[in-house]
Amino acid sequence: MLDTGAGHHRKNNGVSWFKAPQGMNMADKSSNPLATKNILLALVKRKLITKGQAREILFKGDSLKRRLETDEQRRLKEKGIDTPPPSGSITILDVLTKKFLHRTGDSFKGLDEEVLYKTLASEWGFPYKTIDPLKLDLNLVTSTIPLSFARKYMVLPIARQNQVLTLATVNPFNQEVFNDIARATQMKVRPVVASKSEIIKTIDEFFGFKRSIAEAESHINAPTVDLGNLEQYVKIKSAEELPANDQHIINAVNHLFSYALDQRASDIHIEPKRDISMIRMRIDGILHDIYRLPKNVHPAIISRIKNLSRLDMAEKRRPQDGRIKTGNDDMEVEIRISTVPVAFGEKAVMRIMDPEVLFQDLEYLGFESTDLIRYNQLVKTPHGIILDCGPTGSGKSTTLYSTLRDLSSPEINIMTVEDPIEMVEESFNQIAVQPALDITFATILRNILRQDPDVIMIGEMRDLETAQNAIQAALTGHLVFSTLHTNDSVSALTRLIDLGVPAFLIQNTMVGIISQRLVRKICPHCRESFKMPASELTDAGIEIEGEGDIELQRGKGCQKCRGTGYFGRVAVFELLPYTRAIRRLTTPETDQVAVLDAAVKEGMVPLRENAVKKMLAGITTYHEVLRVT
Repeated sequence: MLDTGAGHHRKNNGVSWFKAPQGMNMADKSSNPLATKNILLALVKRKLITKGQAREILFKGDSLKRRLETDEQRRLKEKGIDTPPPSGSITILDVLTKKFLHRTGDSFKGLDEEVLYKTLASEWGFPYKTIDPLKLDLNLVTSTIPLSFARKYMVLPIARQNQVLTLATVNPFNQEVFNDIARATQMKVRPVVASKSEIIKTIDEFFGFKRSIAEAESHINAPTVDLGNLEQYVKIKSAEELPANDQHIINAVNHLFSYALDQRASDIHIEPKRDISMIRMRIDGILHDIYRLPKNVHPAIISRIKNLSRLDMAEKRRPQDGRIKTGNDDMEVEIRISTVPVAFGEKAVMRIMDPEVLFQDLEYLGFESTDLIRYNQLVKTPHGIILDCGPTGSGKSTTLYSTLRDLSSPEINIMTVEDPIEMVEESFNQIAVQPALDITFATILRNILRQDPDVIMIGEMRDLETAQNAIQAALTGHLVFSTLHTNDSVSALTRLIDLGVPAFLIQNTMVGIISQRLVRKICPHCRESFKMPASELTDAGIEIEGEGDIELQRGKGCQKCRGTGYFGRVAVFELLPYTRAIRRLTTPETDQVAVLDAAVKEGMVPLRENAVKKMLAGITTYHEVLRVT
C-alpha cells in the first residue's frame, strides 16, 4: 500500500485529488499500472467510483486486505486446509470487488468483478476475455503449465493457434512469467486480461477433473483389445477393470454433476467412441461438447453412475433406467439415468430434473394472457380429457406437473402413471410403468379407477387400449391429463381417430388440447435492440403487419450466457378449447383444415403467431421462432 504524505495538489484534469506520496509524482503511473493509486485513478477516470470512495480505499486499503486475508484463512480452515493463503495473494483488486462499492450515480449496482477487470484491461490497452469453460480444451489448459505455477501467478492457457499461446491473466505486465512460459512451450505468448475468480474457478475445475481422470487411468492396465467395441463382442471380459468405488472416479463423476448444475445443463451424455469417451451437455436445448476422455476410464465412469443409481453393474447388454437424488448448496435435483449398449460400449444419458423448472406458477410458463384465462377454465372442468401435444423436450412434463400442483389440495386425490416418474412429488400418488410386472399405461388404469381418484395424469397415450381406458375414466367423472406426440393441437384429433378411438367418444370426453414448444430467451445481461426490414421477416416465413423496419431484440453474447446470446427457455403455446363447432367437425373423416379454420374463428392463436408475439415483445429472436415453429 502506498504511503500518503503531505502535499495536496489540485489540477483541472480532475484526477489529482490524492495526497501524493512522498518522493512520487504522476509519472509513476507508467512504471507500475497495478499500484493502488493508479488503479483508483483509472476507475475514477472511467466514472466507476467516486473520488470519495477512492480516498476511502486509499486510506483503508491495508486494513481491508487484512480482513479479506482473515476471511480467506477461515474459509480454507473450514475446508480442512491449514495452509494460509500465499503472501500477496490478496490485492487491492480483491478489496474493490469484495467491498461492493456503489457505482457513480447508481446506488443499486455494485462494482462487480467483470466490470472492474474489463475497465482496467481497456485502460492498460490489453484485450479482455470472458472465459467460457465450454470452449476450452482440457488438455491445453492442464498440460501446458503446472498447477502450482498457474495458481501462483494466476495464469491460464485458453487458446493455441499458429504457435501463439493465449494466456488469461490478472496481471498482463508480468513479462518474466510470460518469458518463462514461452521458453517452456516454444511458443509466442499473448496475454489477455480475465477476472481473478474466473481464472481460479477454471484452474480448480479443470486441473481437479484432469487429475482425477489421470489417476484413474493410471490404475487401469489398458487391455490390448477394446472390449466395449461390438466388433470384438465375443472376446472374454477382462478382469483388469477399475472398481466403481475408486476415489478418483468418484471425484470425476462428482465434478460432472456439479459442473452440469453450474452450467444449467438439462442432460449429460457420456458416449463411448472408437478411441475416446465423449462428454456432452445440453444447455438451453443445444448440445455442447465438454470433454474428450481416455477410452479406458469410460467403463469405470459408467459403473460409478450405475452404482449411484442402483442399476445392475454386471448387465451391459440391456438398456437400464435408474435415478439419483443429488444437489449442491441449497439446490436439490433428481437425475434420471438411462443406459443403452451402442457400437463402442455402453452409453449413459442423465436427465437433470430441477424442481424449480418442473414446478412453476402457470403464469410464468409462457401463456399469453387470454390463453392463460382459457387454460385455467379448462383445468377447472370437473371431468374430461385435456391433451398436451409436442415433440420430446418441448416442456410437456413441466406444464402438466405445474398444472397438477396448481390443482393439488387436501380435498382431491391426484394419481399419475409415468414412464418413468419424472420427479417425486409428495402431493401426488405416482405410479411407475413396469412392463415386466404387467404395469402399463393401459393395464394400471383399471386399477386406478378403484383408487377413488379425482384427477388422473397418464404419461402418454401410446395405443388404443390406453386411450380407451383414459376415455372410460373421463366418462366416469374424472379429469384426465395426458400427452400425445403430434405437431399441433388439431393433429391430436386425427391421431386419436387413427389409433381407433370412435369419434363420438372424443366428442363426449374432450375438453381441450394444447400444443407447445420451447424457445430460448434473449439473455437479459447483453440484450440489444436492432432494426430489421419487415420484408426480410416475411421472406423468411414470419408474417408481420405493417411495412418498413421492425425493432427487434437480440443478445450480443456475454459471460452469463457463454456467448450464445440466450439465457433460459420459455414455452410457446397453442390452445384449442374443444368447443361445439370443433365437436361437430370431429368425425371419422375429420378434415384438419376445416377444424383449424373453425378453431381460429373461435379465437385460437396458432403456435407460430404466439411465437411471433414473444419475438416482438423482446423475449426471443426470430431465429428461434423459425427454429421451433
